[in-house]
Amino acid sequence: QVQFVESGGGLVQPGGSLTLSCTASGFTFNFQTMGWYRQPPGKERELVASISSAAFTKNYADAVKGRFTISRDNAKKSVYLQMNSLAPEDTAVYYCNKLNRTPLDSWGQGTQVIVSS
Repeated sequence: QVQFVESGGGLVQPGGSLTLSCTASGFTFNFQTMGWYRQPPGKERELVASISSAAFTKNYADAVKGRFTISRDNAKKSVYLQMNSLAPEDTAVYYCNKLNRTPLDSWGQGTQVIVSS
């Protein structure tokens, strides 16, 4: 079945950086546009960034544009999110999944990012 394992989160001070990693299994990874999503405390999950199958196209939410960079390694079935200039409003649980996910594409456990001084 489709599985995602996210890692790399943690506690970081405002202005700091983190790199998140996600390893996928159970589907043909290199055919899929992938996305990073986040769910802030008490809010709905939202799309943060996406990357096309061959990494030619990358899109970002306005809130993270210029600060976050998405990348992927198809040989490792992995997608990454480099996060710079982190702010308290970036505090959330971060998940990866297909951009065009269906209800059959379950979510992983996510990785918690806390931005606080």
